[in-house]
Amino acid sequence: MGARAKPSGEEVAEFLAKLEHPLKREIEEVRKLVLGTGLGFTEQIKWNAPSFAIDGEDRITFQLRGEGLFRLIFHCGAKSKSRTGEGRFIDDDGGWLEWASDDRAIAVFTDMDDVRAKEELLRSVVAKWVAAGRG
Repeated sequence: MGARAKPSGEEVAEFLAKLEHPLKREIEEVRKLVLGTGLGFTEQIKWNAPSFAIDGEDRITFQLRGEGLFRLIFHCGAKSKSRTGEGRFIDDDGGWLEWASDDRAIAVFTDMDDVRAKEELLRSVVAKWVAAGRG
C-alpha cells in the first residue's frame, strides 16, 4: 500500500517548521496573507518552496533563494496555454510587480515593513491572478 498524501497545508507547515531562512517570519506572514484571501487555495511544496494552487493548478509559488529577500512568483501552472499577443495576464495597478513574461510576475519582499507596506497590493494581485486564471 502506498503512502497517504498529507492534507493540504500539512506538508507546507512541516517544511516551514524546518526552514532556516533569515526572513522566515516574513515568509510565514505572506503565506498567511495569501491563505487569508479565502479564495480556496491548496498548498504543496514545489521548487523546494511553498506553492499555492487553485482548482488543482499551481498559481503562486515562493522562491526562497536570494540574499536579503524572497520572491512570490505568480504563474499559470504547468499547463499554461499560449497567450501570445494578449498582453499581461492582469493589470498591475500598483506597478510593483516585476514581469518575467506576460503570464509570469514576481513580487519581491525584503523585510516585515516591506510585507506590511505591500499587504493590500498583495491581496489585490492575488485576487486578480486567481480571477484571470479562472476566466
